[in-house]
Amino acid sequence: MKKPSNLLLAFIISGLLFSCGDETKESSIEVPEIEFTKEGELYLLKQADTIKKVDIEIADTEYERQTGLMYRKSMEEDQGMLFIYPNEAPRSFYMKNTYIPLDIIFYDKDSSAVSFQENAKPLDETSLPSEKPAQFILELNAGKVKEWNIELGDKIDFKQLE
Repeated sequence: MKKPSNLLLAFIISGLLFSCGDETKESSIEVPEIEFTKEGELYLLKQADTIKKVDIEIADTEYERQTGLMYRKSMEEDQGMLFIYPNEAPRSFYMKNTYIPLDIIFYDKDSSAVSFQENAKPLDETSLPSEKPAQFILELNAGKVKEWNIELGDKIDFKQLE
């Protein structure tokens, strides 16, 4: 029986070493930065007086409502997202893949605030329900409900840009 040559043995060992990849590397998926796109203006109202004007993105399709502010790293003070549903119903949100702490304000079909979820924690998948049926939901940076003194019964008025 003939011994394998040193060259063949070196080739086999080299092949084995190079075929064993570094399995300690973590694979990461890069998510592109999502820019705010102003799609409308929303007015927070208290007894018909404007409290604050907010530039909004509008989520009015199923995909937009499911995605919301996911993967955003920041949002300006006077920006928010308005979720528009075709009807009034019990609603619940969560913070999956959402990196910004938020105040979530639920409004009924008459645009009156019916419930709040303040200071929702980033990435928390706990259900954040409305206490009453809602048709419109406004997401703002955390702390805005208190800072702007938004109360139950306050209204919103909004217009979509063309």
